[in-house]
Amino acid sequence: MVNYVRAEHQVSIRRACRIVGISCSVFQYRPDTSRDDYVIGVLQLAVERYPAHGFGKLFKIIRRWGHGFNHKRVHRIYCALGLNKWRRGKKRIPSRDLATLQVPEKMNQCWSMAFMHDSLFCGRCFRTFNAVDDFSREALVIEVDLHLPSPRIIRALDRVAAWRGYPLKIRVDNGPEFISAALADWAEEHEIELEFI
Repeated sequence: MVNYVRAEHQVSIRRACRIVGISCSVFQYRPDTSRDDYVIGVLQLAVERYPAHGFGKLFKIIRRWGHGFNHKRVHRIYCALGLNKWRRGKKRIPSRDLATLQVPEKMNQCWSMAFMHDSLFCGRCFRTFNAVDDFSREALVIEVDLHLPSPRIIRALDRVAAWRGYPLKIRVDNGPEFISAALADWAEEHEIELEFI
């Protein structure tokens, strides 16, 4: 608009800015994008590792990695990369690299976790959370309740790890409890790889 006023009425930049209602510094401001390359690299690494997460979860992950970027700057780059596109219809699971199933060679190398559900005679549903060691096929934990949120899952896994130790990898499906930020934080804190089937 400032350029239009200048071209049509042959006035100075200062007068055109006053007419439009902005300051000259706002008109002349040019963002310094030379420092964005590092932020772009970190953001793309987080997106590759957690393809199902939105901006909020990705920003928390980047902060957890020790980067103190401003959230406005990260959001600007997030939008510039086209990562904020609205997805229509049913939410689809992001494509992941298919890998052949490897048989573990020792205990605590890989655990598998899943949920099962059933209903009582009265019709009320309940769920069970199950964790199995893939090497020994030993059932490590079976939690039964009407509602099993992520903090409850983490408590159950910590109880098992207290006498058995933490695994190197946990194989899970894409259930809401397993893709939560709380479980991702817990896994990263204990250096456990979450492998999504």
